[in-house]
Amino acid sequence: MTTDAGPAAPAPVTVELLGVLAYGELSAFDRLAEDARAAPTLAGRAQLTTMAAAEIGHLRLIEDHLAGSGVAVADAMAPFVSLIDSYHASTAPRSWLESLVKAYLGDGLGADFYREVAGWVDPATGDLVRRVLADTGHSAFAEREVRAACEANPQQRDRLALWGRRLLGEAITHAQRVVAERDGLAEFIVRGSGDAGGISGLIKTVQSAHGRRMSRLGLS
Repeated sequence: MTTDAGPAAPAPVTVELLGVLAYGELSAFDRLAEDARAAPTLAGRAQLTTMAAAEIGHLRLIEDHLAGSGVAVADAMAPFVSLIDSYHASTAPRSWLESLVKAYLGDGLGADFYREVAGWVDPATGDLVRRVLADTGHSAFAEREVRAACEANPQQRDRLALWGRRLLGEAITHAQRVVAERDGLAEFIVRGSGDAGGISGLIKTVQSAHGRRMSRLGLS
């Protein structure tokens, strides 16, 4: 006689990682939808609206993956809402160009972290993370718009360069808070990286990639 035991429960740290990622996708949708309304051109508005729709598609992928293990995505996201909202409140853009830079650099920072940890989780979750990190087309659009604006106005470039450095500092501060408040995540990073200072190593990797993105925007 066999019994249906139902889906296997995922490791708690896997739920936490996907919860952070899911709320990041939901927040990205909110930001892009709001930025689209402020776009100076219809082409820009259409581009960001399309990207916002892609973020919701990514959220649905995570939701379905968690549901297959009996976990509600809202429950997985809930512990991280206040911290992620705090980051966005502290980095509210004041212009269309600041919005583009934040979306480009901020999303890139998150992607860098998840690409590092994707190999530390089970294969199905790792594959899901890589699908969610797929470029929605924002990169090329942001690079083109920001570089053109900076070439036209060097003072704009200086302001946006400062903004980009501020975004990095705020992202690191808030990421450290998340890890400090979630013992499971801290242990996961140390174990996955094989380094007692694993979070420091991740920060260095993220800083290096951030510098390359700043260069692609013409802000280095």
